Amino acid sequence: MAKIIGFECSRCGDTLPPQAAPTICPKDGGPLYVRYDLAEIRRNATCESVINGPKSMWRYAAVLPDAEPVTLGEGLTPMLPSRKYPKLLIKDEGLNPTGSFKARGMSAAITMARHYGLKKLAAPSAGNAGGALAAYAAAAGLEAHIFMPKDVPIANRLEVEAASAHLTLVDGLISDCGRMVAERKDNEGWFDVSTLREPFRVEGKKTMGYEVAEQMGWTLPDAILYPTGGGVGLIGMWKAFEEMEALGWIEAGKRPKMICVQSDGCAPIPKALHEGKAASEMWQDAHTLAAGLRVPKAYGDFIILNIVRRSGGTAVAVSDDAIMAGVKELASTEGIFACPEGGAALAAYQQLLDDGFFKSGDRVVLFNTGSGYKYLDTFATYWGVDAFVPKAKLPASRSIGGIIGPY
Repeated sequence: MAKIIGFECSRCGDTLPPQAAPTICPKDGGPLYVRYDLAEIRRNATCESVINGPKSMWRYAAVLPDAEPVTLGEGLTPMLPSRKYPKLLIKDEGLNPTGSFKARGMSAAITMARHYGLKKLAAPSAGNAGGALAAYAAAAGLEAHIFMPKDVPIANRLEVEAASAHLTLVDGLISDCGRMVAERKDNEGWFDVSTLREPFRVEGKKTMGYEVAEQMGWTLPDAILYPTGGGVGLIGMWKAFEEMEALGWIEAGKRPKMICVQSDGCAPIPKALHEGKAASEMWQDAHTLAAGLRVPKAYGDFIILNIVRRSGGTAVAVSDDAIMAGVKELASTEGIFACPEGGAALAAYQQLLDDGFFKSGDRVVLFNTGSGYKYLDTFATYWGVDAFVPKAKLPASRSIGGIIGPY
């Protein structure tokens, strides 16, 4: 495992020395990146050495913090070739513990929270992050306080309650949940593990980038389609590519185009990108069936926009109808029951094919970020399925001794 040599501000570039429980840059509030001595790691680890590691994201321990992991077996998810699109690969994060990619970030964040001796954690969530926080906090013996919009998918609410975390349902959006955490954390003694308010969820999410490279023989695709709410996964993968280039694990200068996918009911990143802005504006009246994309303004929006531009990528907004059609297609042609966010990524892929952004030979990785089983109420409502059909009334029992079968 890697020794942390400091933390670098993503906004001003200032370097902070190693410290317990880091949060954000004290100068300008910029999210912090964990920094390691990559030259030393390069001398002691090779990309081939990861095959001897565990069958989880902790196989990349050489580039993860030196602490005893809190793990439920997250990571090393399959990357499946599409049956319909010859050059498309589907990275199925729905097979993680707690059913989504959020398991990676929370595994790393809870690992370091326990390492630093923290006891009480708090975060807002549109759904899956809350479930992951509840599960990993339970595994670590820590207290979790989770704030969710009251219309969160029922599976997310139930998994939080099952793990005995403290749940507050909020009449509002994830931004309202985040404000409540910020207002109460100091008085309550909570450590805030919100998106980009601490640096280790990025470390967990960056393992998606390492896995893509490993599963493609230590090469990278031409493009990555990523459903983007808070954007930690996109930010983490870009950090992984930077590290792998420095380590000599991949060829320098061959990074993929990063494609940010959002819903047209909440599309602050596409709007800011196409207007040439460095940061997004708060999206008014945010609404979409893809709960994970209903983020009116990401804390790291300026980082996301910079990555998209540097990579030569783009940002796409798709309709809820296109999202649900994408879910149906992934299930019916690929056998993958995807979350709405995964459906959004497929809708964006189809749009970019039609627009000519993707060429016929482009190798593209599409991320399905969660399992469709966590959105049964969303799908049932959209498709007009009665998800709560009353149980059929059974016939009254008849005491006929010695007879088994219909009567």
